[in-house]
Amino acid sequence: MNSLMQGGSEGVRRFPDGFIWGVGTSSYQIEGAVSAEGRGPSIWDTFTHTPGRINRGDTGDIACDSYNRLEDDVRLLSDLGVDAYRFSVSWPRVLPTGSGAINQPGLDYYRRLVEALNESGIRPVLTVYHWDLPQALEDRGGWANRDTAKRLGELAAVLADALGDQVSTWVTINEPLQTVQQGYRTGTHAPGLADLELAAAATHHILLGHGYALQALRAALPSAAIGPAMDPQPFVALDAAVEHVALALDAEYNRVYMDPVFRGSYPADLDGDLRPPEALILDGDMELISAPIDFFGLNYYRPHHLRSGDWDDLRDGERPVAGHPGAVYYVAPEIQCTVMGWPIVPNGLRDLLIRLHEESRGLPVYITENGCAADDYLTPEGTIDDQERVDYIHGHLLAVLQALDAGVQVAGYFHWSLMDNFEWAEGYRRRFGLHYVDFGTGRRIPKRSAHFYGRVARTGELPSSPAALDGEPQAEALPEASAAV
Repeated sequence: MNSLMQGGSEGVRRFPDGFIWGVGTSSYQIEGAVSAEGRGPSIWDTFTHTPGRINRGDTGDIACDSYNRLEDDVRLLSDLGVDAYRFSVSWPRVLPTGSGAINQPGLDYYRRLVEALNESGIRPVLTVYHWDLPQALEDRGGWANRDTAKRLGELAAVLADALGDQVSTWVTINEPLQTVQQGYRTGTHAPGLADLELAAAATHHILLGHGYALQALRAALPSAAIGPAMDPQPFVALDAAVEHVALALDAEYNRVYMDPVFRGSYPADLDGDLRPPEALILDGDMELISAPIDFFGLNYYRPHHLRSGDWDDLRDGERPVAGHPGAVYYVAPEIQCTVMGWPIVPNGLRDLLIRLHEESRGLPVYITENGCAADDYLTPEGTIDDQERVDYIHGHLLAVLQALDAGVQVAGYFHWSLMDNFEWAEGYRRRFGLHYVDFGTGRRIPKRSAHFYGRVARTGELPSSPAALDGEPQAEALPEASAAV
C-alpha cells in the first residue's frame, strides 16, 4: 500500500496502519534522585561534579525529578496520545556496583513504570544502556575493559527476568559512537578521557556488550523484538576532491559500528589508529555481535557536508575536518540550523533510511530519536509557541513518508524528547522537549509542538503544511508536585 494516501482532506498524507508513534527519554537526563533508595553513582554523576565539564556547572542530581513524578509523566504520555515510550534504565539504580546484588527498590521503580505504561495502553520500549555506566565499572577500566561487556549482559538478564512479562521491545545500547567518540576520544562526555588506544578498545567492547545483552534477552525472551540504536552520521562530499575524505569518515564514524552488526567484521578501510586491536577480538566475538536482530534503531539529527577549503583562510560556514588537510565542513547559508548549530536537512533522514534498508537487507527500522533544540520560552499567557519545532517535525515526517514510498520498512518514529531535560555537556540551556519544564518547580507545560505531534500520532495523518494549529487550546500544565525540583 502506498503510504502517501490521501486522507480525509486535501493534501493530508497518511502513515501505514500499525506505524508506531512514540517519544523518548533517558534515565540520567530526567530521573534525578541520584542517591535515592540505594542507587549507586554513575560516570555522569562523577563527570558533572567535576568543575568545568558542564555548562554553568549543571548536574543531573534533580533533572526533571521523574523518579518522584512517575504518574505525572505517564499522564503526559497519555495526554499526548502516543503508542509507545522509549526510556532507559539507570544501570547503577538496579546494580549499584555494576554487577552482583540487585537493588530491589530501583528495580521496583521500573516495574511500576512499565505497569503504568501498559495500563495506559502505551508500549514500553526499554533501552538497557544509555550512557550511565556505574562508576564502579569505570574504576575497573570502563568500556576499555572487556569485563564491562559481560556485565551489560548480566544487567540485561536481570531486567529480562524482572520486566520481561511487561516489556516486549528492547534496545540493547544507545549510540555507541558517542560513547566512544565523546567519552574516550575527545573527553567532552563522561568519563572524560582522550586516548585513542582506550577508544579503540571501547569500540569493540561496547559492541560486544550489545552482543551479550542481545544473547541474554534472546535466551530469556525468545519472542521479544530486540535491536540496537545507533546514530550513523551522513557525510556528503560537495566536490570530487573530498570524496575520499567522506569515505574515510564514513568508516571512522559509521561503518565501524554498523559493519560488525550487519556483516560480522570491521571495515577494511578503517584507519589503523581507530581499529580495535586483533588481540582484543577473541573467537566468537564477531558472531556474538552480528547475531540476528529484529530491528535497527536510527537516531538522526543532521548530516555533514564536506568541500575543499583552505584551513588558513576559512570562510563563513566552514570549519576544518580534523586529520584531513584541505577538507572543510560546510553549511550553506540557505540551510537553517538549530540552536545547537546543527543543519536542518530532512532529506538526510530519507537518504539514510534508504541506505540502512540496503545494508540491513530490509530489516525494519525504528527512528528511535529525532528532534531539535530551540530557544523555547514561556509567554505571559502561559504558552510556548515553538513553531520552528513544528516545522522540523513536519519536514522530517515527510522524509519518512518518502522513505516508506521507496520501500523502506520504517516501523515507527520516536520524537526526542518527551520533555526538556539535562542535555549532557550543555546542561539545561538546550531544550529538546515537546513539553517545557520549569526546572525551578518541575512543572511540565505542553508546547505547540506537543499539540501538533499529538494530533499526528492520534490520527496517523500528516497535514500538507506545518502551519500553526490556530484555535487549538493549550493543554493544562501539570501542577507542581510535593517533591518540587
